[in-house]
Amino acid sequence: MPRPVVLASASPRRQELLKQLIHDFEIDSADVDETPLSLESPWQTAERLARAKAKVVLARHPDHLVIAGDTVVAIPTQNAYTQLAKPKDAENAIDMLTHLSGREHLVITGVCLLAPDAEEIFSVTTRVTFRALTGREIADYVATGEPMDKAGAYAIQGGAAGFVQGYDGSLTNVIGFPVDEIAAALKRSQT
Repeated sequence: MPRPVVLASASPRRQELLKQLIHDFEIDSADVDETPLSLESPWQTAERLARAKAKVVLARHPDHLVIAGDTVVAIPTQNAYTQLAKPKDAENAIDMLTHLSGREHLVITGVCLLAPDAEEIFSVTTRVTFRALTGREIADYVATGEPMDKAGAYAIQGGAAGFVQGYDGSLTNVIGFPVDEIAAALKRSQT
């Protein structure tokens, strides 16, 4: 890499995924308000939050390339989307998983690569379908604590793997970062 890289995330999943592309990078997470704006689409929310995180971290590391991401889970409804961020508490996690049970939803990750002289923002969407879940399965999963820091209240690579009936798109996107698309963006940033 022509300049040092900093990942604007404390997520162990994002760190592991970025290590597939870059071996040496710093970690500096950004604390931003992740509340979706009322008129935003889930794609706009994910991209806006990724950019906001990148800007905060670039201010602290002005000579770096900052890579930031934000994931939104969205349930298609009539002419709109219900956006699910990270659950506030166990009850909220149960509610989210109940809404995802037996239906398709979108996992949208906004990504921002930001340097002092360049910026690229994009999002990647994966369609995920959950099988019908029982109340007991949901309660037992929430009791593990795993859902509490995950958009949509689940980890596809963890205890919720058995909830997934199928998916269409990037699996790494659902885990936390769309690796192939970030690799392409990194390649573009070096030209």
